[in-house]
Amino acid sequence: MCGRYTVTPPAAALEARFEASFAESPAPPTYNAAPSQRLPVILNTDPGRIRLVQWGLVPGWVRDLQKAPRPINARAETLSEKPSFRTLLQRRRALVLADSFYEWQATDHGKVPHRILLASEEPFAFAGLWDEWLDRETGEVKPTFTIITTAPNSLMAPIHNRMPVLLPDRAAELAWLDDAVGAAAHQQLLQPHTARTMREYVVSPLVNSPAHNDPSVLVPAA
Repeated sequence: MCGRYTVTPPAAALEARFEASFAESPAPPTYNAAPSQRLPVILNTDPGRIRLVQWGLVPGWVRDLQKAPRPINARAETLSEKPSFRTLLQRRRALVLADSFYEWQATDHGKVPHRILLASEEPFAFAGLWDEWLDRETGEVKPTFTIITTAPNSLMAPIHNRMPVLLPDRAAELAWLDDAVGAAAHQQLLQPHTARTMREYVVSPLVNSPAHNDPSVLVPAA
């Protein structure tokens, strides 16, 4: 599962790293990104733009927005089995920009939050899916996204039984966005990231609340 993450690099650094420009005023750094927030994403239909999109997928076929389930994650192994996800895998893929994520390890003393990032501390992209929901009363189009998860690597396995898909390099990111790449090749990209290029550490329980959205949540726990 992936239920919280960070996007702390300045806008200019994200634009340079992902070879795209913000389509609107960029959001400030986010130290505790949570579902329902609008967060930076690159859509396969517009790979040169970074857009702020709401986290929590609302499929276009949903009629009642209030009753929509809004999944924040989608399992890589079952994308092809679920018609709604299978269609999005073919037509609506996204890069979800980040530089770390949080996961909670179950222990005898309660759940302990960990921050997981690349050893280089560079930004990366989760593999995501997106869709648009049309408000038939107002005509407003509301894009949303979900993050794809996979089995854990050796770094993550002691912490949790799932991890988000971190695309390994720029070539994989471009392939994920490329409509000319077939569904089978897209599916092959959804693998656990190499553990030796990642690191993790325990952080304060402050991160448990999305209200705490400042650099203090990044500090290693005492």
